[in-house]
Amino acid sequence: MEQTILVATTNPGKVRELRAMLDAGVDWRSLADFPALDEVEEDGATFAENARKKATEYAQAVGLWTLADDSGLVVDALGGAPGVKSARFSGDVPPGTDRKTVDRRNIAKLLELLQAVPPEKRTARFVCHLCLATPEKVLIETQGAVEGRIIDEPTGANGFGYDPVFFVPDLGKTVAQLPDEQKNAISHRGNAIRRLKPLLAELLAHSQE
Repeated sequence: MEQTILVATTNPGKVRELRAMLDAGVDWRSLADFPALDEVEEDGATFAENARKKATEYAQAVGLWTLADDSGLVVDALGGAPGVKSARFSGDVPPGTDRKTVDRRNIAKLLELLQAVPPEKRTARFVCHLCLATPEKVLIETQGAVEGRIIDEPTGANGFGYDPVFFVPDLGKTVAQLPDEQKNAISHRGNAIRRLKPLLAELLAHSQE
């Protein structure tokens, strides 16, 4: 019997990445399947704290294994900002605001803050922390990162969030210029998911014994 796992996000891009990369015998659900659920407040000081809180609280609310991630952009010249505030960097937005609109606002604020910072000082990384929990306990936690730098103009139409301004020097492209397969191969979330995959496979095997 397939294990049902809730992915604690309404972001279809994240759910797509997880399904494609984990390729496990799992019935994946998202928060869109539970519209009446109250949103868990992400008030942790670190990505790990937020991922853990979301995974455990949503698992308790729906009674399912729950996989949560907290991820974001860490910019050295900004003292680590936007960090855990990456999704709401430009401030709170009215409910129902289109995600692309939010992304544009966040990028605009980032570029404004970096206006006087030279290219060589715009080093940054995407960080992702994953947590899988049952209603009773945390089962798995993994983390991944990818290094890059912030460029002046959004470039590329793929991806979401800060992908259009996150340049990967080794590839000579922004993350938003990469096809999904290549992005998954190098991304922070991809790295965290690859660490999660064998641990999840082992858990699923034991749960079916």
